[in-house]
Amino acid sequence: MTPAHTSSTPAARPPLGLRERKKIKTRQAIRNATYALIEEQGYEATTIEQIAERAEVSPSTVFRYFPAKEDIVLTDEWDPVMLEELRARPADEAWSDSLRYVLHKALDLSLAEEPEVTRLRTRLMVDVPAVRSRMFESMSATGQLLRQAVAERTGLDPDSLEVRVLTMSVIGGLLEASHYWAENDHRDDVRDLVDRALEVLEHGLPTAKP
Repeated sequence: MTPAHTSSTPAARPPLGLRERKKIKTRQAIRNATYALIEEQGYEATTIEQIAERAEVSPSTVFRYFPAKEDIVLTDEWDPVMLEELRARPADEAWSDSLRYVLHKALDLSLAEEPEVTRLRTRLMVDVPAVRSRMFESMSATGQLLRQAVAERTGLDPDSLEVRVLTMSVIGGLLEASHYWAENDHRDDVRDLVDRALEVLEHGLPTAKP
């Protein structure tokens, strides 16, 4: 196994400049407006024009940040953060343990900062075909990022069949855990569901009903 990278950990990142902070603020205003409107009137009834008005930006600004309404719902900042955290884990740590640690941390942050938004997003993934379809594309992009992290950690080719199978199996497991969580009215602890998904990937199906 190759040594984990530590130079790009979150703590090592330089502070953001004014322009980048403004972009983040605008992006968040668009997201917040979208979530509020969807809660008020539903996904299908919510238009880009309404989102722009609520966020106090132009429709063209909304499209500049998000190509489609589905992207507003699904896009977040977690993928790069998770990748950096994964690279920063100890090189001798088991891959499954590193992945579990990073996923738990991302879930903890998401649920602490935006618990209702996290639940809304997963509910829309289940209920709205357009969101669900876009999510599959988004998760594929996440899988490509994960492939790079696996390749760096193992020394394997990121385009090899083995790395592709591993990473997309992880992505598929996480997607199903999210769907299961939403389909069951978010009753379960999503961290437990993620752990169960990882257990299946690591050890196969259980011998008894969980």
